[in-house]
Amino acid sequence: YTEAWDADKKSIHVMPDTPDILLAKANAANVSHKLYVKGWEEAKKKGYDMRADAIPIKTAKASRDIASDYKYKETHEKEKGHYIGCPSAKEDPKLAWAARAMALQNDRLYKKAYNDSKTQVHIPVDALAVQAAKDCQTLVSDIDYRQYLHQWTCLPDQNDVIHARQAYDLQSDNVYKSDLEWLRGIGWLTEGSVDVVKAKKAQELLNDRLYRTRPEQLKFTSITDSPDVVLAKTNAMQLSDV
Repeated sequence: YTEAWDADKKSIHVMPDTPDILLAKANAANVSHKLYVKGWEEAKKKGYDMRADAIPIKTAKASRDIASDYKYKETHEKEKGHYIGCPSAKEDPKLAWAARAMALQNDRLYKKAYNDSKTQVHIPVDALAVQAAKDCQTLVSDIDYRQYLHQWTCLPDQNDVIHARQAYDLQSDNVYKSDLEWLRGIGWLTEGSVDVVKAKKAQELLNDRLYRTRPEQLKFTSITDSPDVVLAKTNAMQLSDV
């Protein structure tokens, strides 16, 4: 089947100036790392001239001096101890401004007037707010809300007492369940109960073994001369490389 193709592969010859070959060479040159760094490698072989007065060197020195902490604080260090014209610290404008800022930020000084005036507030006893608070306290007070009644003494043979006892016996849980006391301690088998039967039915419905039949349990014999089998064999022979 592949004999003709194998023979054609040996007789194919591509000209070196075809568009596909030229395009492949151009793409190879574009993606070549050696050609990409060729100019940089040649520039490195020529060497370089880095004088002390070169512009990059001056730029680097200026950047270093700007970023240097010593140069940044040089003026401040020189001005230390040269404050002249202030006989005391209070007359120095910078120190006075710092003291004023500290006083504004001080929480104790900020609340001094409020703390002094807190204990000087006097409210008259008949003020509207005080009266409203007293009325509210009376409304929410448990002592004024609950007024316990005196204890009544009833005779045991009164009609209302007898009726109350009968109603209490009807509502009592002990009296309500007294007819079931004879069942206490008697054994009972759950076999045949509604819940057990329902659980068994649900188990039978969910049982996969009873619901479906395994393929290996089915009796099946393939027919060797059916059209599908014959067609499959023919296709296999046609596609066989041997």
